[in-house]
Amino acid sequence: MAVFLGLIIPLPYTVKRKLFAFISESPIVAKLQYGLKITFIFILILFIDSVNRVYRVQLELAAFTKEGGAVGAAALGGDRMEVQARKFYSQRNMYLCGFTLFLSLILNRTYLMILDVLRLEDKVRLLEGDKKASGKDAARIAEAGDMGEIGRLKKELAAKERDLETLKKQTEGLSREYHKLGDQVSGAPDNTPKKDK
Repeated sequence: MAVFLGLIIPLPYTVKRKLFAFISESPIVAKLQYGLKITFIFILILFIDSVNRVYRVQLELAAFTKEGGAVGAAALGGDRMEVQARKFYSQRNMYLCGFTLFLSLILNRTYLMILDVLRLEDKVRLLEGDKKASGKDAARIAEAGDMGEIGRLKKELAAKERDLETLKKQTEGLSREYHKLGDQVSGAPDNTPKKDK
């Protein structure tokens, strides 16, 4: 639970990035994670064993309940108490192991989600043009962005701007010729501009 709280506590971006970089790259943390994986495998085995014990104790308790009607309750009282105590302990172990396994899944998923969020924040900062966004992913993102879709879109935008300028020049030339021909047809001198209606 302390590790989970440490993962979700709000920290500044740079601190969180350094912390997760340390966790991801440290050989000590890698050995610790490997040990935890082995521990959780043992806890899974204990969980399966405790489920099996709960089932067996449940069958024993059902057998004592059937026998309780035939034989005196005083004779079976001590044995039944022992079976109920074993049932309690086996259920307790099952719940503890189950919740521990569930918490391990939550921790793993939370850790991976935070790493994804940090990676996406780096990508957003880089694409927005933040010079501080650097790291191993930043160079790859920059290359992919220039060679990929962003570079293609920039080239298309430049081509569209050239086409727009060409069209403006053509419309100016056509409009000049139109006014010149209009002046010639009406008999007015060429150097007086006509007003558009």
